[in-house]
Amino acid sequence: MPKSKKSEKNEEDIVVQETEEKKTEIKDKKTKLAALIEKAKELEKSVIEPELKKLGKEGTDSEEEKVETLIPIEDYLKSSIHLGTRVITPDMKKYVYKRRADGLAVFNTALLDKKIRDGSDFLAKYAPENAIIVCKRESGWKIAELFSKITGIRAFTKKYPAGILTNSILEDFIETDLVIICDPWMDKNAFNDAKRIKVPVLAICDTNNYTLGIKQIIPGNNKSAKSLGMILYLLAKTYTEKRKIQIDIPPISEWIENWDALTPPK
Repeated sequence: MPKSKKSEKNEEDIVVQETEEKKTEIKDKKTKLAALIEKAKELEKSVIEPELKKLGKEGTDSEEEKVETLIPIEDYLKSSIHLGTRVITPDMKKYVYKRRADGLAVFNTALLDKKIRDGSDFLAKYAPENAIIVCKRESGWKIAELFSKITGIRAFTKKYPAGILTNSILEDFIETDLVIICDPWMDKNAFNDAKRIKVPVLAICDTNNYTLGIKQIIPGNNKSAKSLGMILYLLAKTYTEKRKIQIDIPPISEWIENWDALTPPK
């Protein structure tokens, strides 16, 4: 039976009404979404702005000016010690200030200075003959050897000799009271040996490192030759001072290539 004109009109009105309701619903959702985005921006601003006021430049803290750091903060920045990786482990999160626009994590340099001091105090408890330093990463070979020459702490660069700490029947077997490693991942063989014989480990840890089993952590960029040069220079300097080892410390320019040409980031 054909529909009447009245029923057809009613159906059209219903369709129009449903369409309008959908448009209104979509508009309401967009409005709510916009409001949520705006609220999120405000929350982000309320969290980030105070931190930026507090910390100023990348990884620097306004309080740093009140504390005498081992070297000027600008020199830390020149060495890229404050630049981590794009990966941040739960272990290293507490040392990170923020992420840059490119995703790199940024360490808090005031905290790095404190941890280098702490590491220096820890290292000074051990005589040179009772410690070793291991650095498998190529960017740190030359620096680790220079550190060894200055401090008297034996260095193992390139390939770490398997079993040198754990197998007493080996001709080159050694006993040590402390193992210094430049990267818990790259130097994992030495790290594992130290844990096996229950020898404390001092390690330079980047944002992507895990720290379980490490006795003393020095957070910082452990990939860059500049950064490793800065950390080992400061450790050598403070170690020889605390142990009263009479030796001239080479200037920072011998630890970091083209040092005088480097400039801190804006």
